[in-house]
Amino acid sequence: MRKCAIFDLKILPMIRILFVCLGNICRSPMAEGMFLHLAAEAGIAGHFRVDSAGTGGWHEGEKADRRMRATAQSHGVELVSRARKVRSEDFQDFDYIIPMDRSNYQDLRAVGQNILSEMIMMRHFDPQAPEADVPDPYMGDQEDFEEVYQILERSNRNFLAFLREKHHI
Repeated sequence: MRKCAIFDLKILPMIRILFVCLGNICRSPMAEGMFLHLAAEAGIAGHFRVDSAGTGGWHEGEKADRRMRATAQSHGVELVSRARKVRSEDFQDFDYIIPMDRSNYQDLRAVGQNILSEMIMMRHFDPQAPEADVPDPYMGDQEDFEEVYQILERSNRNFLAFLREKHHI
């Protein structure tokens, strides 16, 4: 008779994250791409389902703004998502909803019925300005897109560290 070895398998949860901005073509796709990039670098991307959306639907189906894609590409980050509007089911489907600014937060609160997700402002994780909004670069120049990249990189590094500690990843 052969004995079977029993392995102590640790099954880690799939953590579902939704990044949200106004139109889903600048800040939230960059936050999504940056988070996925950092998780892949850490070898833990398989623990996350990540998406992005906008509180408005003006750009549904579009790629991220070309200036944001260029900024991301210059840093080796790929932005692959297509814009979509936040849906009511997102409030049940995601563990974390991460708005980019106070206006997005208020819009989500107004739309979200039975919010089961934890909503945390993106810059809550930015050691340089934890109470600030992620500025919208849409009407700005390339320097504004680079500034948003830097903010989202800092914030996402700390957000990922927070998730790793909280969920024992």
